[in-house]
Amino acid sequence: MKRALKLLVPVAVIAAGVGLWLTAPAKVDAALIDGIEGDAARGEAVFTAAGCASCHHAPKSEDKLVLAGGQPFATAFGTFYAPNISPDPEHGIGAWDFPEFANAVLKGTSPEGQHYYPAFPYSSYTKMDPQDLADLFAHMQTLPPDATPSKPHDVGFPFNIRRSLGGWKLLFFSDDYVMEVGPELERGRYLVETLAHCGECHTPRNPLGGLDKSRWLAGAPNPSGQGTIPALTPDKLTWGASDIAYYLETGFTPDFDSVGGHMAAVVSNFAKLPAEDRQAVAAYVKALPAPAQ
Repeated sequence: MKRALKLLVPVAVIAAGVGLWLTAPAKVDAALIDGIEGDAARGEAVFTAAGCASCHHAPKSEDKLVLAGGQPFATAFGTFYAPNISPDPEHGIGAWDFPEFANAVLKGTSPEGQHYYPAFPYSSYTKMDPQDLADLFAHMQTLPPDATPSKPHDVGFPFNIRRSLGGWKLLFFSDDYVMEVGPELERGRYLVETLAHCGECHTPRNPLGGLDKSRWLAGAPNPSGQGTIPALTPDKLTWGASDIAYYLETGFTPDFDSVGGHMAAVVSNFAKLPAEDRQAVAAYVKALPAPAQ
């Protein structure tokens, strides 16, 4: 027995060390962002397409550019609250530098070296173009600061163990695109799969909360438990490309219905983007294959 313990102890120590190494929060390669200067004017379009204000403005605020946070997002793992990402130096991100911002958006790693929960859609943003990222950072620094403290997430054991998110990232976090496309669909893919992070809501998830990419954009239960989020795949969505682009501009469907719920904020964002972007998204959606059976 003593001999077995002598063997098991070092094996356990080695296994624990490997586990800690594998689950350690990652940082962006400095060469990827070194020397990039952001342009706040260009960053406004990135900010709009990424829907930052839709989630991070205060729940009852009329000024959607005050990113004080506080909106609740109920899930099977607990309720997450959007944090303050205004330029306030104490309660927001005003004291962050660009590498810290890049680590958060592209890797889901906080300035303190902790994993962020994937309620923050860094698993989509990880494919963001470095120049777009720098422009976004520059734009966000021009927004009004707010000193409201971020509300703690309401997440119980074992999901409150942040280090375990390293295991989640090993399983489900990838910077690969889902669809292989030609040059004519690259802009639409970038908008859908990265900036607008459409898959985060429109794709079903497995029991661990990872996206089931074999059913990409095939519709999903609403995380709040109320209703479903519709499929965008050709077996379910019969709209033409012009219908999709028009819906993203106006919120009106071909059936004379109108947008509702959180999608209203998405339409509000897309309506501010160039018509070419809405057309690019529509082209990508129309190119989706039917989900695997």
